[in-house]
Amino acid sequence: MGITDVLSLFGGLALFLYGMQMMSNGLEAAAGNKMKSILEKLTSNRIKGVLVGAVITAVIQSSSATTVMVVGFVNSGLMTLQQAVWIIMGANIGTTITGQLIALDIGAIAPLFAIIGVGAIMFSKSEKVHHISSIVAGLGILFIGMDMMGAAMEPLQESEAFINLMTQFSNPLLGILVGAVFTAVIQSSSASVGILQALASTGMIPLSSAVYVLFGQNIGTCITAVLASIGTKVNARRTTVIHLMFNIIGTTIFTIICMVTPYVSLIESITPGDPVAQIANAHTVFNIVTTLILLPFGTYMAHAAEKILPDSKKEDDEDLRLKYIRPFDSSYAVGNSAIAVTQVKEEVDRMLDMVSKNISDAFDTLIKYDDKSRQKVEEREEYIDYLNKGISEYIVSLMSGEMNADDSRKINGYYAIISNLERIGDHATNIAEYADDMKKWELQFSDNVLDELEEMKKQCISCLENVKNVDPADTGRVLNQAEILEQKTDDMRDKYFKKQMQRLKKGKCKPQSGIVFSEVLTDFERMGDHALNIAQQYKEMG
Repeated sequence: MGITDVLSLFGGLALFLYGMQMMSNGLEAAAGNKMKSILEKLTSNRIKGVLVGAVITAVIQSSSATTVMVVGFVNSGLMTLQQAVWIIMGANIGTTITGQLIALDIGAIAPLFAIIGVGAIMFSKSEKVHHISSIVAGLGILFIGMDMMGAAMEPLQESEAFINLMTQFSNPLLGILVGAVFTAVIQSSSASVGILQALASTGMIPLSSAVYVLFGQNIGTCITAVLASIGTKVNARRTTVIHLMFNIIGTTIFTIICMVTPYVSLIESITPGDPVAQIANAHTVFNIVTTLILLPFGTYMAHAAEKILPDSKKEDDEDLRLKYIRPFDSSYAVGNSAIAVTQVKEEVDRMLDMVSKNISDAFDTLIKYDDKSRQKVEEREEYIDYLNKGISEYIVSLMSGEMNADDSRKINGYYAIISNLERIGDHATNIAEYADDMKKWELQFSDNVLDELEEMKKQCISCLENVKNVDPADTGRVLNQAEILEQKTDDMRDKYFKKQMQRLKKGKCKPQSGIVFSEVLTDFERMGDHALNIAQQYKEMG
């Protein structure tokens, strides 16, 4: 191979991977957060789960992208480990479509796909058309790259040294190792299988050797999911263990079959004289048969993964940390919007719970001073500020990436919500500080005032409970209830203020106590305003 052939080989690989990326991005932009509801509805049983995994992978031509998506979904709680088993099995079937399309010589019309896709992107103003066109254009670019790689390797058929090297792969262990390492390096089993087909088309590697390389490629494709699972929760890492188990078990079974049965001859007899189709068929049979064998044992595979990676006590550690947000960097975009939106939502709800607890403890401290409760308010306020900063930084990082309009609106909405929650937390801290003043000045509230403070606490908690775990379909009712609660808060503020003025006039309370109570009323009213702002934000997001 000359320098031009080498450049063509790597240039073709670059186009193949870029085409795959375009298809992933197109599906993500078209489906976005809908991927969550799609998977929830269609993974209710193992058969549906396998079909969903196969279809998604067939659309984006990458089992790695699908598996990385599944890792992210399990990590963010969108999917259970058992649901993930079925999706992974389906992904292994779906990835065989690339080899079959190569065998059908779809590359001959690949430029047409690229022209149609790019043309639609350039001349259509419809956002939906752009997303679908990205998938079509990506498919065309993917197969143009595959044709380039095939053409670049044609000179190798005249190299005796290279042909001798290819025949060495008849050693099962060597063939599996080479296939696994090569696929792990380029992180795409579709690309590595395509390259194997290109080599077979020139007659440089017989099917008897190629099958072992093919089995290794199925193992090597797991590396992408393994890399994506680094730093994720233990359940997400278990997903990669299941993926590895599937392909290692399948490789073991088929290696034995190849060694003791005429399996290779049978595959050759289906499409005699067509090595490209033979490899595609061997790949398809491997994944379909392995899925059928392991389908009844999917639950046991999930349990085995739990045994291999047991729960860590660190998962429950309550040091300052983001519990749900785990930055999920991946070269594949599929499902990232669903993951990101869900992570932010869970973290925002957690922040809301902390703010609610701080309001309760702050009022309790004011009603009856307690050193432990007062310390809790201080520590929790520090945590609330930490969450505000951490969630904000994560949202800002998401804003720099591509996201469809609906998901972008939700992410921006959560940014406004955490700002309001942080301000409510500040008002709760103010109330706790007034308790410090009351203790320092040795002041006490009358029983009537203590009852009023108790009512204010209940009202604030009600305002926050109203905007907790908001259902997108219920935002209208939530906003209506928030407006009622906010008006009630204003009315209570006015009512208690008038009562306080009457107590001051009659000399029933000290001026300093009156000042503290007036400040509490101000914070109380503003917390109601911020709760209404949150409800309005949810309505806009919905």
